[in-house]
Amino acid sequence: MNIFQVDAFTDKPFKGNPAGVCILDKPRSDSWMQNLAMEMNLSETAFLLKESEGYRLRWFTPETEVSLCGHATLASAHILWEKGFLEKDQNAVFNTLSGTLVTRRIDDWIEMEFPSRPVTPGKAPESLLKVLNIRPLIINMYSHKGSLLYLFELQSEEDVKNTTPDFRLLKSENAKAVMITSRSKSKEYDFISRFFAPAVGIDEDPVTGSAHCYLAPYWADKLNKIELVGFQASKRTGVIFCRVSGEHVYIRGKAIIVFEGELKV
Repeated sequence: MNIFQVDAFTDKPFKGNPAGVCILDKPRSDSWMQNLAMEMNLSETAFLLKESEGYRLRWFTPETEVSLCGHATLASAHILWEKGFLEKDQNAVFNTLSGTLVTRRIDDWIEMEFPSRPVTPGKAPESLLKVLNIRPLIINMYSHKGSLLYLFELQSEEDVKNTTPDFRLLKSENAKAVMITSRSKSKEYDFISRFFAPAVGIDEDPVTGSAHCYLAPYWADKLNKIELVGFQASKRTGVIFCRVSGEHVYIRGKAIIVFEGELKV
């Protein structure tokens, strides 16, 4: 079996968000995949298994399986085209815990069709705001199968960049993930964001495609536009192009293979 490390949402090595991609030769147990994800020690490792129609795609952090991951989906599609598993004009079709995801090549870009997940106004416990060390302008929430995700709009880009959460305490809060965001002061981008998820083993994710299932419809409504450019203000940074259309968010980016190897287990 081959395994790859791919930097997603960038065309330059050591930027964007690294993901592991493992092309399975046969079905593997959940524990085997979890152990390999822990061995890779990346925010997500994707596992691909050929099916009669498309590929079964699963994503694991070093600690748990997740139901949706943008950058590892982008990385997976990139591998299928670059390594000849699919022709360049074929769509990559993935069967996942979030349903069927379709990914296509558009010139040098990879576009993913993801579900739109609009957030709703809500309240957040004071303890959560304290460990994040923020005072948001607007508090939004999304609940899925008992898990809570928060989206906080902050006053300024500087507030987003300067936020310093206590990740140890954040892990104990009742929040699967937290996004902080603001309008961008740059003409290049519509909004900026950061993404924290210690509860699933990711203190801060460098560039989070799935976060834009929430961020894109949120800013589309506020800015009254359907095509947006987001900048994720992590240490590695990343740029995500989004298009909101009905129940879908189309997310576009690039990827580059950093290394590949052969599994011996």
